[in-house]
Amino acid sequence: MDTSPIGVFDSGYGGLTILDGIRKRLPKYDYIYLGDNARAPYGTRSFDVVYEFTLQAVKKLFDMGCPLVILGCNTASAKALRTIQQQYLPLNAPDRRVLGVIRPTAEIVGSISKTKHIGVLATEGTIKSESYKLEIEKLHPGTSIVGQACPMWVPLVENNEFDKPGADYFVKDSLDKLLSKDSLIDTIILGCTHYPLLINKINKYLPNGIQLIPQGKYIAESLEYYLHRHAEMETRISTNGKCKYYTSESPSKFRDCASLFLNEDNIEAERIVL
Repeated sequence: MDTSPIGVFDSGYGGLTILDGIRKRLPKYDYIYLGDNARAPYGTRSFDVVYEFTLQAVKKLFDMGCPLVILGCNTASAKALRTIQQQYLPLNAPDRRVLGVIRPTAEIVGSISKTKHIGVLATEGTIKSESYKLEIEKLHPGTSIVGQACPMWVPLVENNEFDKPGADYFVKDSLDKLLSKDSLIDTIILGCTHYPLLINKINKYLPNGIQLIPQGKYIAESLEYYLHRHAEMETRISTNGKCKYYTSESPSKFRDCASLFLNEDNIEAERIVL
């Protein structure tokens, strides 16, 4: 049987934090990372546009042979995943699978929170979709979930300002707004894959006793469990420990930004058209 890489898609660079977590836990597999950097960010776009763009990327990864695609993007997971799973795949690619980042995060958070009061920091699109609220309430009835959109956080990261003094105001402001909505919050989900780069700033203003949930580790654990349960999919994935990068933007710009997310140099990317 022919084997192929796992595809990881994101609207920009944030999905690299998901890829990094997955590769650290599952280093033997091959991966293709595709960033739609030319059209990022997706956070403020409509459901229809996010679905259209995400489906284009999924099709491209399928064309590259990927039997399994991870949407390493909370906005795409919130606005496009379910429609792709329920409407596109059964008719067009019944032997392929597309997974997101919201459900695995929702699954783990119930065992971490003691007060059952959970906060979500994310893009405007993810917050408005209420995807985390719906998924967590379904999995953990009786849990209280409040969200806060952080419109400046992604630009801070993508403009390499995440560790500069100017980031402090925006990080503190969003945290204060979230915590003012519910004083019993003891667990906060970083519901955007860019946000782990702000973790030092977040910890600076985070009250003691509140647990942060960056997603990379938990998505990797969930993927490992998924492949363990679906041996027919696992056998279709190639195992050379390699990763290729593709971007809809400039490869040189991608290389410079990707090195911040992965903390490594010599990243080579190819430009593709979606």
